[in-house]
Amino acid sequence: MSRSLAVIAGVAAGGLALVIIGLLFLWFYIFKSRALSSKTSETGSSDPSTLVEWNRGGQMSSTGCGPSGDQQSLRQFTLQELELAAKNFNDSNYVGKGTFGLVYKGLLLDGTLVAIKRRLGYPMQEFVEEVRYLSKIWHRNLVTLIGYCQEGGCQVLVYEYMPNGSISSHLYDTRRDSTVRLEFKQRLSIAIGAAKGLSHLHRLVPPVIHKGFKTSNVLVDENFVAKVADTGMVKLLQKIEDGDPSQTSESNVFSDPEIPNLEELREASDVYSFGVFLLELVTGREVAQLISHESAGSLAQWVEEHMSLNDFIDHRLAGSFTSGGMKRLIRLILQCLDLSGRRRPKMEFIASELDQILETEMTLTIVMGDGTAIVTLGSQLFTSS
Repeated sequence: MSRSLAVIAGVAAGGLALVIIGLLFLWFYIFKSRALSSKTSETGSSDPSTLVEWNRGGQMSSTGCGPSGDQQSLRQFTLQELELAAKNFNDSNYVGKGTFGLVYKGLLLDGTLVAIKRRLGYPMQEFVEEVRYLSKIWHRNLVTLIGYCQEGGCQVLVYEYMPNGSISSHLYDTRRDSTVRLEFKQRLSIAIGAAKGLSHLHRLVPPVIHKGFKTSNVLVDENFVAKVADTGMVKLLQKIEDGDPSQTSESNVFSDPEIPNLEELREASDVYSFGVFLLELVTGREVAQLISHESAGSLAQWVEEHMSLNDFIDHRLAGSFTSGGMKRLIRLILQCLDLSGRRRPKMEFIASELDQILETEMTLTIVMGDGTAIVTLGSQLFTSS
């Protein structure tokens, strides 16, 4: 009996010893982990990729967050990297000429497609400071600024690449053989995206005024999600050039007639430009070409005089809109084009109004099918109310 008790006692003592050893081991592991964590957080070396980015000139954004909520970093590229990405800026990679300069498509070593914008310019601290500020602005409906470069007598900006290009190329650019038929609801969806992008800029503290909004810088990705390009570009060029950046006849059409001075443009000026953009979505044509031969009167007045004509609405929209939806959109355009900035709606309201128009269009076409209450002639659309 005593031998059995001794065996039991021995087993119990051995088990207790194992438990104590296990606890000691666990305590030692936790202690070492905490010490290591503390050390790496103090030295800033816990994320090697962050260190590499910082040493390359990148700076972690304190306000701009990506789709997953992660902070975005601005990359400083070497000219050699960008030359490799764009095949030495070969003509085959040439996309076009934008506000900042020549635009090329590029493929980075990590497989990322980018749009590379290049112009002549010597290294300037003002350029770097403004680019760093712009890189902190992120929204789903704004084209993301990825990085920059100042080498070899060039200033370069690197953006995310938008495979479906500008909306203008789908509306009226004869150089592009677009097979995409943008029906009414799709154009509304694109307008909503652009409106939300501008609305985000206006809600920032302090507000960011685009100052150069036009149809050609509303870009669409592979899913035709609209994103506004060239955010802050006018201000950037003003800082690094001796005078105001030159404006084309197209941009003048989009400019706020109430405030001709770029320095004094405000949120309402972006709203006016957005009204011109909406008008191009409805007509499918460049407003600059529509009114080039008419100098008298306001653009809103021109719309009121021409909206009842049979060729006012893009013929490609035939059969894809309801009369109620189109009338509501035209009213919104006229509000945006009001000569008085105080009477123009806010971008937040415009986005909401467009959302409601699209929702109504979707409801009617789902319940009764496309073609419900469809009117294709302007003379029929605007003379019965």
